[in-house]
Amino acid sequence: MRIILLNQFFWPDTAATGQLLADLCRAIAAQQGEATAICGGSAYGVQDASARPPARILRASAVPFSRSPFHRLLSYGSFIAGAVWNSYRVKRPDIVLTLTTPPLISVLGRMIKVMRGCRHFIWEMDIYPDIAVDLDVLHRHSMLSGIIGLLADWSRRNADGIIALGDDMKARLIARGIPENRIFVAENWADGSEITPQPFPEGPFVVHYSGTLGLAHEVDTIAGAMDRLGNDSRFRFVFAGGGARQTYLKNYCQERGIENVAFRPYCSRSELGASLAEGHVGLVTQLPQTSGSVVPSKTYGIMAAGRPVLYVGPSDTTPAQNIRRYGCGWRIDPGDIDGLVCLLERLDADRKAVRDAGRRSREAFEQHYDLPIGVQRIIDILGLSHPHEHSYPSRRDHIPALADSDASR
Repeated sequence: MRIILLNQFFWPDTAATGQLLADLCRAIAAQQGEATAICGGSAYGVQDASARPPARILRASAVPFSRSPFHRLLSYGSFIAGAVWNSYRVKRPDIVLTLTTPPLISVLGRMIKVMRGCRHFIWEMDIYPDIAVDLDVLHRHSMLSGIIGLLADWSRRNADGIIALGDDMKARLIARGIPENRIFVAENWADGSEITPQPFPEGPFVVHYSGTLGLAHEVDTIAGAMDRLGNDSRFRFVFAGGGARQTYLKNYCQERGIENVAFRPYCSRSELGASLAEGHVGLVTQLPQTSGSVVPSKTYGIMAAGRPVLYVGPSDTTPAQNIRRYGCGWRIDPGDIDGLVCLLERLDADRKAVRDAGRRSREAFEQHYDLPIGVQRIIDILGLSHPHEHSYPSRRDHIPALADSDASR
């Protein structure tokens, strides 16, 4: 079984989509499949030091990804042009799997399906054009958002399956007129062998945020709570990662003299477990208008670390649903600064409740969101499963790449 994976990010990038695809490649190899990853230039963040995935890697673009609008568009265009060329260099695939970076790469997946006679699946990481509209990048009724919507929905309606990251994302797709029977819900995962529970720290109560703090993330509530607490020595806030909203938050803290906060760069994958263990709770935030157009994936790393999730976001989302279902954390409405301050003071005074929620968090993770379980969901949706073969190598294990692999190509 041959499969093409189309996404701008792939190993050794540490972008979440690249890490998920690397995990999937190892699972495909365990099912005796052959994967070819068509990806872009590698320059997202720190490099992934884990073993190279067992896949042929074709770099479709020499222009690395950049967060500036002009260079991002240049990178997108270069990748799409290279991806078209590379998709016809490989043997006819049985399946092409497209993600959503860059937007509308699913249109190329549809073209490959028609021209090469294979199945096409779309793994939706963000719903376009909804997310761009939600963040005011595009006007809802503009010609551009209409064109993007028509093309995206055309590829969706003609796909063999669409993978949504949660029920809220599924609802978004249905609202766009996508048939429900084409949509499969498969939440993301983390590696429970790499990220393991460690003892809770002594001292101040630590609220820990890990990863990109981008435009879809709500920051005003946590900023207001930090300001309201006024350098209270009982609390400490750690933000490890990057993103436009982290820069905003850093400036906010400097202007108001908030000193019980630390801003750190992205950590490597091997350091992630230790970084998450610094916190008593793991912070996840989401703007209300992005409900279903994105699904935060950082909750699964927090759960793997045996930490409760502190979610500032709407009640109809996947993180909120999981908190209710498993008792693995607490949710606060965006804008409820008083409620967040009261919650933090209560949790600081009742560390046992925090530890108990952390234990439930890890238990739920082991039952539903550990790497072997998560990748098996995708394998099953793609129809790649072999009966009784559910053993996956660790990211640390070295597996030789396919003979014709060339990471520099």
